[in-house]
Amino acid sequence: MSDLSITTREVGGVDVLDLSGDIALGQTSAELRDALKALVAEGKRRIVLNMADVRRLDSSGLGTLVAGFTSVERDGGKMKLSNLPERVIELMAITKLHTVFDVFDSTDDAVSSFEGAADVAGR
Repeated sequence: MSDLSITTREVGGVDVLDLSGDIALGQTSAELRDALKALVAEGKRRIVLNMADVRRLDSSGLGTLVAGFTSVERDGGKMKLSNLPERVIELMAITKLHTVFDVFDSTDDAVSSFEGAADVAGR
């Protein structure tokens, strides 16, 4: 059974989506797409996807990540990834998507990277 659990929390003005399960063709990709669209519609511009508990990511899931990234960036925001499992890291390298996304080893590092950008922009 493929399923995806998405828990949203705010850390220091950054919206963190904790993902658990599969991001694959069908309902799970749609759930992630809808969650990202909802954040953008609410004016959220600083988003981290915590992928520590993602079991599987297929080509449809990759497409959902790219579409979400594009949507957030188009609205002036930033979307970053954290805690990628080894299989997802390999998939990102094969598809060269690791050059598109900002990827961090920890969610704290990803959140902190926003703070630095805000400090520079605010001066």
